Amino acid sequence: MDHLTIGQVAKRAGVGVETIRFYEREGLIGKPARRPSGYRQYEPDIVRRIRFIQRAKELGFSLREIAELLSLRVARGRACEAVKARAAAKMEDIDSKIAGLERMKRALTHLVEACAGRGSVGECPILEALDADERGRT
Repeated sequence: MDHLTIGQVAKRAGVGVETIRFYEREGLIGKPARRPSGYRQYEPDIVRRIRFIQRAKELGFSLREIAELLSLRVARGRACEAVKARAAAKMEDIDSKIAGLERMKRALTHLVEACAGRGSVGECPILEALDADERGRT
């Protein structure tokens, strides 16, 4: 079986070499065997694992959550239910973040609408509102 260098893995997986080293340090991929020269030598299936990690990141999973998914992926006798539960929890997390972003956008919309964009900075309603919020919290 042909082994791959870190550069070959990076190219095939579409990531940087430092990403692979980072995944090794975080325990998402195992430490590869080394040649007598010290170069890492990876099994070809590592590319699939790195792509899995990348796709999970794109869906919003944290590295800790990805590690859990990876462990479920190889656990014998585990039900798909555990994976579904983690995906559903991630969806709830995303919904919560979207709601927070929508609240921020509404608040900013009101501030932008209140500002005519003229006058001195000292009279800017946006800065006044931010300052008033800060004074109210102290």
